[in-house]
Amino acid sequence: MDSITIRKPDDWHVHLRDGAMLEAVLPFTARAFGRAIVMPNLSPNPVTTTLELQAYRERITQALKGHSGFVPLMTYYLTDNSSAEEIASGFTNGIASAVKAYPAGATTNSAQGVTDIRKVYEVLEAMQKVGMPILMHGETLKDAGGNTIDPFDREKVFLDTTLPAILKNFPELKIVLEHATTKDAVDFVQNENSNRLGSTVTIHHLMENRENVEHSEEPAYLHCMPVIKNEANQKALRQAVTSGDTHFFLGTDSAPHPVSSKEKTPPAAGIFTVPSAIELYTGVFEEEGKLENLEAFASLNGAKFYGLPPNEETITLTKNPWTIDSLVQVSNGETIRPFGYSKDPTKRLIVGWKIT
Repeated sequence: MDSITIRKPDDWHVHLRDGAMLEAVLPFTARAFGRAIVMPNLSPNPVTTTLELQAYRERITQALKGHSGFVPLMTYYLTDNSSAEEIASGFTNGIASAVKAYPAGATTNSAQGVTDIRKVYEVLEAMQKVGMPILMHGETLKDAGGNTIDPFDREKVFLDTTLPAILKNFPELKIVLEHATTKDAVDFVQNENSNRLGSTVTIHHLMENRENVEHSEEPAYLHCMPVIKNEANQKALRQAVTSGDTHFFLGTDSAPHPVSSKEKTPPAAGIFTVPSAIELYTGVFEEEGKLENLEAFASLNGAKFYGLPPNEETITLTKNPWTIDSLVQVSNGETIRPFGYSKDPTKRLIVGWKIT
């Protein structure tokens, strides 16, 4: 197959940032996706209130310019002190689509996140009553004794402890296990087999594995949270997303950082994948012999989970190899390096598909 037409996809997990960087990266998302769940972890002040959420949405709308068809779906940043009433009201009034829960310190701009999930049970109860989804960064950072958990084990510990407790205590709460990275996550979601539990999967966790990172000449550009796991976990993710299982849907977790932040020690966590994301997802489905399931993963499953209709518009992708040949320039003088770019043209990732 040299061409495929699908409903315009949605990105159910993206970082658009703010200010000059927002203006630089937003066109890449609006080009390929009809809607996107926008992460609220702005720095220095995350989006915790309805006023902040509305103001951020307005800044996104202003930055859209010629991409008038794109719809940003906004989220609250959950803290220990979040207002259950305000969050539930934001959802019922159509202002917010979900709440994002970060364990404090788990990833970029998460310092103000939740220190103990039990502290936000009142918020979760209010969300459950109105049908509002919670989007969970599925990692546990410390064990019961306060010891730091190895980054490669944090997702499994979360699946063994925190997530089962939430599912038990809030039997009707809609939950997204964000950016699944392990076979454990795949097995958990499939064994639960519930319409109220879904999971996003990134393109970088489908394309890369721990061995690739260890042998990379520039591992900083593959540094993300959760960290990229081994090949066995990568294979489990690829099988799950390409199988047609409706519990899994597209979420790039595309996370732009200035080159200066990626090349410091330690590097900022996050990979800017959105310039080629839908094309690369298409390549994964082709490699797995499951192109017929691409539309469900990219365009249907997430919309169904959120209770939204699929996009009416379509996109067509054709086999037309290309490479990313430049950095993204930001108006403040910074640059962003997209996934697959290299200073050496011979080492740039060949993207096999292209939107036409």
